[in-house]
Amino acid sequence: MRKIIFIITTLFMLQGCAVAVVAGATGVVSSANDRRTIGSQIDDNSIEIKATLEIQGNKQLEKYSNISVISLNGIVLLLGQSPTEEMKSQAQKLIKNIPAVKKIHNQIRISSNVGITTKTFDTWLTSKVKTMLLTDETVSGNNIKVVTENGEVFLMGLVQQSEGQKAVDIARNISGVAKVIKVFEYL
Repeated sequence: MRKIIFIITTLFMLQGCAVAVVAGATGVVSSANDRRTIGSQIDDNSIEIKATLEIQGNKQLEKYSNISVISLNGIVLLLGQSPTEEMKSQAQKLIKNIPAVKKIHNQIRISSNVGITTKTFDTWLTSKVKTMLLTDETVSGNNIKVVTENGEVFLMGLVQQSEGQKAVDIARNISGVAKVIKVFEYL
């Protein structure tokens, strides 16, 4: 039932939206340039959906927490806020047995949920960091996923160590970035 609701909601949000066509085309180009195999990309998408549904299926987590799940090459990053350490741990326990999950980085902060102003600023920071990575000639910005949560920038991807360090240096020097956390897998 949850899958049906998720699919219907997604279709409703994308209905008649030109942005969806552009995003779809961009996704195809990104997939072709991705260092992960197509199978890993599909697995990551599946992990994110299954983990999100597991967390949303927990009434306490759904009601009191704000948790996002990002997966890259089977490495899962849990982000957001939760009111207690027990709820933070519960989120990780719910997803640890999902097939293809290799490792979980639980970066959920014990605090109240962030507001819309913070979320908007985080989106702006993500865009700024991603733009700087894409315009730098020494970094493969297409292979680095940037996620920002409450001013903390998380960098994920399959990268060379030098490339990862350069990405951290770029993100660290952007105004408004409180902290940079790398969740890289090195080639």
